[in-house]
Amino acid sequence: MAATHVSAAISVLDGATLMGERSAGYRINGRISAGLGGSHLMPTRDGGWFALTLIRDVDRELLPALFGNADIEALDWDTIAAAVLQHDCADLVATGRALGLPVASADEKPASPPVEMMLRGEWRERPAGHRPLVIDMSAIWAGPLAGHLLWQAGMTVVKVESRSRPDLIRRDDPATFERINQGKASLLVDFASDTEKAALIALIRRADVVIESSRPRALRHLGIDAELLVREVPGLVWLSVTGHGASGDAANWVGIGNDCGVAGGLSRAMADVSGEIGYVGDAIADPLTGIIAAREGLDAYRSGLAQRIGLSMSAVTAMALAEERAHDRAAIDAELRAWGTATGCPFPPQVRPRVLQAQVRPVGADTTRYLGEFARC
Repeated sequence: MAATHVSAAISVLDGATLMGERSAGYRINGRISAGLGGSHLMPTRDGGWFALTLIRDVDRELLPALFGNADIEALDWDTIAAAVLQHDCADLVATGRALGLPVASADEKPASPPVEMMLRGEWRERPAGHRPLVIDMSAIWAGPLAGHLLWQAGMTVVKVESRSRPDLIRRDDPATFERINQGKASLLVDFASDTEKAALIALIRRADVVIESSRPRALRHLGIDAELLVREVPGLVWLSVTGHGASGDAANWVGIGNDCGVAGGLSRAMADVSGEIGYVGDAIADPLTGIIAAREGLDAYRSGLAQRIGLSMSAVTAMALAEERAHDRAAIDAELRAWGTATGCPFPPQVRPRVLQAQVRPVGADTTRYLGEFARC
């Protein structure tokens, strides 16, 4: 990416830094994800392996429906693992996805392509010296990292959060939040307010790039029609960052970095060469997808054509694994084998997190500046 998109800030970055800077101090936990341990990989009745991520209170409230047991103790992972062992893996994945839970099987295949061109619109001519405007409505890591890289490439990036549901990573990992949201303006929007939603859509119509990570139903609930906007706004690039795809049934499946890494085949690949199954890397699907999304966004912006592009975190992971195997199968197998036998060891490599280069704006500090003129109309 740095070689293709010349920027002083991007040219000093490398993949190891972007992939590993969050994991400083982490240990490899085997079947429990690193960091806060919000994702667990558990055996099922039919010999499969089921990944379940619980980082939202609402997800725990859905566990009785997942297991058909109203009395399950949703705060105890041992109880959850015992319940998983009473079910077949495919059934749990199907039920979990219907409920909106972030789940995966170690033996599934991605349902979507890693990058999907969903729609093309009209071309836009931009004047010399134009500074692109990015509206970043995404959350957690992949989408915000893409926005961060576009900021590094010289774009103005505006982060949009819901007043009622701000980005979870603010609470769970403030250091990473600051690193990938530095330099961005901060907007808070009340999506229950027709006036504020209309003001946001008016701002989007002025934008060059939009990044979002919502399911289709959630976008409709926000009153945002991505396809209509891409058709009507020349040159608008719309990046839909998803767990498993932006179209078809998979667009409604929830996915988060750790379970998407499992769905992308990393855990099974590690088990095949090491005999041990577990999580590979730190929510590895997130930074992989963030890097790919930024590259696709830059390419699309420079083409001048309006485009909607869907990205699947599980499929991006599978693509990266396939590319590494094609490049040097022995090397990637050796890395996976070492990872599978390193439970309890520190994460390799030990990457020093980057120092912040810009201010992290207080939440909502720029709402009036960006939305006020539209809200008054």
